Amino acid sequence: MLRIEDKALTFDDVLLLPEYSDVLPKDADLKTKLTKTIQLNIPLISAAMDTVTESRMSIAISELGGLGVIHKNLSIEDQSHEVKKVKKYESGVVRDPITIRSD
Repeated sequence: MLRIEDKALTFDDVLLLPEYSDVLPKDADLKTKLTKTIQLNIPLISAAMDTVTESRMSIAISELGGLGVIHKNLSIEDQSHEVKKVKKYESGVVRDPITIRSD
């Protein structure tokens, strides 16, 4: 049976108005817990849709501190390949680059 742990808000429940703040953007802490063991630096998860998230989007979201969910409209092998690309990516460093000789 489903039970509600805590109250939550949706976009329709909140209206944000621009106003002066003493808090600087660099000092704002947006960290949130996705699970007991997974913490995100920003509360952002990309949609698991075939037109939205594959490795490129997942890498971009991860670099910002969020989470990219690879969609399921791929074969298991292709899903695995996309996940490997994300796991292999290191902050702009390409491991195992494909190169050509100058001659």
